[in-house]
Amino acid sequence: MWTDPTCPVARAADVIGDRWSLLIVRDAMDGARSFTDFQQRTGIARNILTDRLRKLTGHGLLAQVDAPSGKRRQYALTEAGRDLFAVIVTLRQWGERHAFQAGEPHSVLVDEHGRVVPPLAPTASDGTPLTCDTTSVRKVDQP
Repeated sequence: MWTDPTCPVARAADVIGDRWSLLIVRDAMDGARSFTDFQQRTGIARNILTDRLRKLTGHGLLAQVDAPSGKRRQYALTEAGRDLFAVIVTLRQWGERHAFQAGEPHSVLVDEHGRVVPPLAPTASDGTPLTCDTTSVRKVDQP
């Protein structure tokens, strides 16, 4: 159980907070559809992959759909799964800034014109940048 059951971050972490789940969602955004696709891209053990796919499907981030061949089922992102795009981009950009040494090669995310995606940053309703110093969490009354 969460230390704060009203915290959306704790709830989200319970659904997608482990490494494998995030990498599966990342790969689904990059075109992976089959069990084999996910296993080859991540190197994840079959039993762990089975568990994570079941969990992501159960939480409504992935759905099983018929493959074009009709022989097997594939996985497709749902609207909830696609809503994680900004999360994946933000993690990627954080990794680019903090998980590599200066000059160390890494992949980059580009738009449909081949331009590097600019840094994502939360903004206030008036467009000013927000930080942890300029925001606070409003607690809800618990029953």
